[in-house]
Amino acid sequence: MPELPEVETTRRGVAPLVEGRRIVRLDIYDSRLRWPVPATLAAQLAGRRIDRLERRSKYLLFRVGEDTLLLHLGMTGSLRAFTRPPARRKHDHIDLVLDSGTTLRYHDPRRFGAMLWVPAPAEAHPLLADLGPEPFDPAFDAGYLWQSTRRRSAPIKAALMDNRLVVGVGNIYANESLFRAGIRPTRPAYRVSKARLARLVEEVRATLADAIAKGGSTLRDYVDSRGEPGYFQLDYFVYGREGSPCRVCGTPIRTVRLAGRATSYCPRCQR
Repeated sequence: MPELPEVETTRRGVAPLVEGRRIVRLDIYDSRLRWPVPATLAAQLAGRRIDRLERRSKYLLFRVGEDTLLLHLGMTGSLRAFTRPPARRKHDHIDLVLDSGTTLRYHDPRRFGAMLWVPAPAEAHPLLADLGPEPFDPAFDAGYLWQSTRRRSAPIKAALMDNRLVVGVGNIYANESLFRAGIRPTRPAYRVSKARLARLVEEVRATLADAIAKGGSTLRDYVDSRGEPGYFQLDYFVYGREGSPCRVCGTPIRTVRLAGRATSYCPRCQR
C-alpha cells in the first residue's frame, strides 16, 4: 500500500503541473472505487482552477477555491502525468485533463482508492477530522508521544500506526523506524521511556525523509507521477528480511504478527 513517502513523492511530482491550471474535464471510465466516484464530480470540476496540491496523511488534496478534490491511492493506485496520454490500459479508471494539455491518469488494479468532492471546510470531513499530527509537525514530539502513550498497553508499533496518534507511519516505515530507534516493536507503548520516545520521533522523521528522497518503496505496483519506481526498499534494515542477517550485528531477523501485520525486528539490536 502506498504510504506517506509514496504519496508525498507523487504530490511533489504532480504539484508543479497542476497548481494554477484549470480543469478542462474529468473522464471517468470506472467509478467503482472504494467509494463510488460521485456522478456529479465531472460537472463540479469543469472549468475550476486548482490553486494548490497538498497532502494530509495519505490523502492528496487538490484545493479548488474553498473546496477540495480528495484522492487516496488505496492499496495499488498510482497517479501519472502525461502530455500525450497513451492508449488506456486495463485499470486506468480516471483522466483529469488540464488546460495545459497535461492529463493526470489514475490507475488502480484493486480499486481500493478514492476520489471524492469535499466542500469546505475539508478538515471537517470524516476522513480527515480525527487525524493526528503529521510526523514532521513540531507538535509531534517526545512530550506529545509520552503523554499519548501512558495508558496504552498495546505494542508500540501498533501505537505508531494509529492515525489518531500520528499520521502516515504505515507498516513498512513503522518497522524501519523502530529498528533505527532500537525499540522492539512488541514492547508495550506505556513501557517506552520518554528518552527513547524522543529517539523514536527523530528516527520516524529520518526514515520518512530518507524514503521520500529515494522516491518511496516499490514492492509491487507503486510508481511515481513519471512512472518511475521507488528505491527505498533497497535500504530496508528489517522489513521483508526475515531470516536474513541484521545489517548491524548479523543476528537473523525475526518476524511476528502484530494486529495482523508482518512485524520484523532484530532480537539483539532492539529491546
